[in-house]
Amino acid sequence: MKQLIEQIKAKQSLLCVGLDTDITKIPRHLLAEEDPLFAFNKAIIEATHPFAVAYKPNIAFYEAHGEKGWRSLKKTIDYLNTFYPEIFTIADAKRGDIGNTATMYAKAFFEDMQFDSVTVAPYMGRDSVEPFLAFENKSTILLALTSNEGAFDFQTQEIEGEALYKKVLRTSLSWKNSQQLMYVVGATKAEYLKEIRQIAPNHFLLVPGVGAQGGSLEEVCRYGLNDQYGLLINSSRGIIYASKGEDFATVAAEKAQELQEEMKKLMTNIY
Repeated sequence: MKQLIEQIKAKQSLLCVGLDTDITKIPRHLLAEEDPLFAFNKAIIEATHPFAVAYKPNIAFYEAHGEKGWRSLKKTIDYLNTFYPEIFTIADAKRGDIGNTATMYAKAFFEDMQFDSVTVAPYMGRDSVEPFLAFENKSTILLALTSNEGAFDFQTQEIEGEALYKKVLRTSLSWKNSQQLMYVVGATKAEYLKEIRQIAPNHFLLVPGVGAQGGSLEEVCRYGLNDQYGLLINSSRGIIYASKGEDFATVAAEKAQELQEEMKKLMTNIY
């Protein structure tokens, strides 16, 4: 976390760029490349890294292409770790299984691919999460309150007088190595952040949903920032698909800089 906090301070940014790289949405001229997914990712990283403190490949967009997709993902994370090792990396995999299976998922992303963190679903409880937490100097990002409409189906339902997402937060804090936990909290649920901060005041929150999904950056910062910053705010489509032309990387940089500048103002105003 120390390196992430240093990055946030140096760049005055909370920006996480989501690499949800869809072969049907990338600029057509890249399809002539040997590896279009990696060519797109590399260009986006090169253009946006001055403004970003984290990158978050969504694993499904690579898994869908089988062996080729995994190679593209591996090349992407290797590129980040080689040229920008200070930048925090997130495998957005949303894994959730128990025992040895969870350990193998963790080994895949932490040891083989060398990601700094991975997203994990908490539905199966302690023994589906603690195997991830057993890896030193790695973060496990637990789904707490997500940005999708279906979040209200379960996450906000009350059990014994307490919303399920609050129970997830409180319970997870008792798990072994819980200091390595981060939490996903959707920007479209910004009004809940104040209560979430009361339960988990010191943990980092990964906040998707700003931009294309309509979340308020100002509200997220107002309720989510803590004295160690404590926020990573993700934008995917609003940056990486801002242009479908040959200027896609330049336009992505402009969008990333706009967000970074807004974040800087909000961080300065709040602290």
